[in-house]
Amino acid sequence: MLKDITLGQFFPGKTVIHRLDPRTKLVLLVVYIVALFLARSFVSYGLMLAFLVAVTFMGRIPFKSMTRGLKPMLIFILFTAALNLFYTQGGTLLLDWWIFHIYSEGLKMAFFMVLRIMMLICGTFLLTYTTSPIALTDALEHLLSPLKKLHVPVHELAMMMSIALRFIPTLIEETDKIMSAQKARGADFETGSLIRRAKALIPILVPLFVSAFRRADELATAMECRCYHGGEGRTRLKVLRYAPIDLAAFLAGFLLLAGVIVLRHFGL
Repeated sequence: MLKDITLGQFFPGKTVIHRLDPRTKLVLLVVYIVALFLARSFVSYGLMLAFLVAVTFMGRIPFKSMTRGLKPMLIFILFTAALNLFYTQGGTLLLDWWIFHIYSEGLKMAFFMVLRIMMLICGTFLLTYTTSPIALTDALEHLLSPLKKLHVPVHELAMMMSIALRFIPTLIEETDKIMSAQKARGADFETGSLIRRAKALIPILVPLFVSAFRRADELATAMECRCYHGGEGRTRLKVLRYAPIDLAAFLAGFLLLAGVIVLRHFGL
């Protein structure tokens, strides 16, 4: 299960999606999320799904990586679907048994909610798959730069978010190694009650926290050795510049949002 978590991984490439400015991809992700929450019908979700598949194909991201990243979220997705299925009333009554009442509107909402969550996660994966952590840091700092006038430490916030995203795969790999070592010593994480499984995780959490603090200390020492003192007066090796391809991407994203709004207005 831990190996299925792919958030934070970066797949280098030279595709159209990889060559987009990271600021463009961040803005388009926000536009995509807004459009996703405005979608209300099968036509709107079909349009959003077609856009997601097209971007995935253009970025040459394996669909296996996308589906593998959804496995850790499967319980959450099913739980959300169950809540919408049994607690949404309206339409035709499809099932009436004991305390369970399923309506056609509830079935529709459950399907749309599952589709929305899966597409939301996949859209976020596309950003991390096609954008390096350094590029994400620069993009976040540029987009949040107006907050500097309010004395908000924009550079430090962007750096922290980028480091946290970068170390997700590292900590997952470290957790997998610790679990394998504990299993070799006879630990059992897969049988017994829920409380017993939770107690079995304690021998994993302690060395994991120790390893995380050690890595944080090593990273802080390395940054100090390289004379890192925040974003004041720093220059960049690669200066972000918009290209015609970014304008085309903005146009496609806002056309998608406009299409969803129009479909929502007409009830489609």
